[in-house]
Amino acid sequence: MIITTTENIPNKNVKETLGVVRGNTIQSRHVGRDIMAGLKTIVGGEIKSYTDMISKARDEALARMTAEAEKLGADAILMVRFSTSSVMPQAAEVLAYGTAVKLE
Repeated sequence: MIITTTENIPNKNVKETLGVVRGNTIQSRHVGRDIMAGLKTIVGGEIKSYTDMISKARDEALARMTAEAEKLGADAILMVRFSTSSVMPQAAEVLAYGTAVKLE
């Protein structure tokens, strides 16, 4: 599966557009992480536990989007984008979306 943020792939032609595919996940924060993050804001620097959490959420959203495209028989996903949003005070959604296509 070719996954790209561009609208085309060099030396490849789109034969058929299959539609928008997406994958999402919602991750909640852990109280222990919040306490450590609060302490980290005092001294500054990266809050590694949150970085890891969001990275894993992006990977999961991408995997779910790819699985949806594979069900459609896609060869590639074009114009891939990520979006994040807060769904409640202690949880965030990560969404991956793009256009599934068949290539010649």
